[in-house]
Amino acid sequence: MENIHLVSGRGNLPFSQKISKALRIPLTPVNIKTFADGEIYVRIEKKVRNDDVYIIQSFSKPVNDHLMELLIMIDALKRASARRINLLSPYLCYSRQDRKADSREPITAKLVANLITKAGADRVISIDLHADQIQGFYDIPVDHLVGYPMFADHLLKKRLKDIVIVSPDVGSAKKARKMANLLHAPLVIADKRRKKHNECEVTYIIGEVKNKTAVIVDDMIDTAGTVTNVAHEIKKKGAKDILICASHGLLSNDAAQKLDKCPASKIILLDTIDIPKEKVIPKMEIISVAPLLAKVIKRIHTGKSLGELFKWEEKETAF
Repeated sequence: MENIHLVSGRGNLPFSQKISKALRIPLTPVNIKTFADGEIYVRIEKKVRNDDVYIIQSFSKPVNDHLMELLIMIDALKRASARRINLLSPYLCYSRQDRKADSREPITAKLVANLITKAGADRVISIDLHADQIQGFYDIPVDHLVGYPMFADHLLKKRLKDIVIVSPDVGSAKKARKMANLLHAPLVIADKRRKKHNECEVTYIIGEVKNKTAVIVDDMIDTAGTVTNVAHEIKKKGAKDILICASHGLLSNDAAQKLDKCPASKIILLDTIDIPKEKVIPKMEIISVAPLLAKVIKRIHTGKSLGELFKWEEKETAF
């Protein structure tokens, strides 16, 4: 491919390198550094005039630094006369703040959308936004990919028996139902009550899990409170085995320890977040979405349809 650049931020450099390798396009050199007072400096080290640029930036910790770093990169590319600036963000920050749940609260997902758009981005590509409506916050094209078909394919290869798909809350039920359809498995829903941010209580399990292999599906694991509470509850209900699937492994605080001690035998994650070695536990499996996103970049750049990449859904779109 000609007239294309891959520019990586510091959010998930290993992921950027995987995409670079899959496309056989070297990462465009970028000089990024942080001054003593915390300000960020960015310089693109190669000419990008009239070329298409794909910024690869995932928002792991420190989230706000990586967000500011992205905005500065977009501005640098805009001022360098790049033709199109595409943001490939496997994990898009502030997606959980997508509505006003209480008075005097912000809708930060909309604020981030405004910042990215006003900075000069022409397109956003992301995986498993916390809420589908976030796509509508952007006045530029948004390609919203989903992770559950990759989990379904991974589980089919394991040839598991007596599977039920568990949604950890009502909000994740639609995604869990679609995955259940792919696996021809029943759906179970956990009724969750959130006392405050990052704390929840499972009050009821809707569906049968006794003597079943229960697969809990969620978009992210942050403090691991939700999925581990659900895992403990369905174990009490008689599940014979438990697996946890999540697209984004944020693993804040002692999340890794909670996962290690919970009844789940496997924790299956996508590589949208670069997980530190000290937080990788033996029962963790990581699936790479870099090859898929490399194909997405290639199709966008050549003007081809993305729908052909998603044959797993004949009736429902993957976006």
